[in-house]
Amino acid sequence: MSLKVGDTIPDFSLLDQAGKLRTKKEFEGKPLVLFFYPKDDTPGCTIEACGFRDKYDLFKILGARVCGVSNGSEESHLEFSRKNKLQYPLLCDENNALRKEFGVTKILGMLDGRVTYVIDSTSIIRHIYEDILNGPAHIKEALKVLKEIQN
Repeated sequence: MSLKVGDTIPDFSLLDQAGKLRTKKEFEGKPLVLFFYPKDDTPGCTIEACGFRDKYDLFKILGARVCGVSNGSEESHLEFSRKNKLQYPLLCDENNALRKEFGVTKILGMLDGRVTYVIDSTSIIRHIYEDILNGPAHIKEALKVLKEIQN
């Protein structure tokens, strides 16, 4: 089942790259940009992750939190995060449970999809953006929607 705009996000509890348990409850009360990406340290995913890094201060000004999600391990995420100086959590969805709950599909049945969810402070999905090839567009879309939510 795919989640859609207007749905409440499911409860989740996943470790991040530092071994810290992250839960839905932790992110309530502020908007959340949750981006699912295929794989650590690949060219497209690095561009996307660094795009969120480079605009991180703007996300903070807009009152939002940012989290990346892929099926990488804690060690893989930690290395990717350190190498690229990422200042936000990368959630370890090693068995793709959260990806499945959100309904993020595989492209051509092989490659994990790239989908960004903009979630408001009450855990309601306000926007979904999907584009496997254009990582930077995910950042622009998320910022645009966060500005709309504020107004």
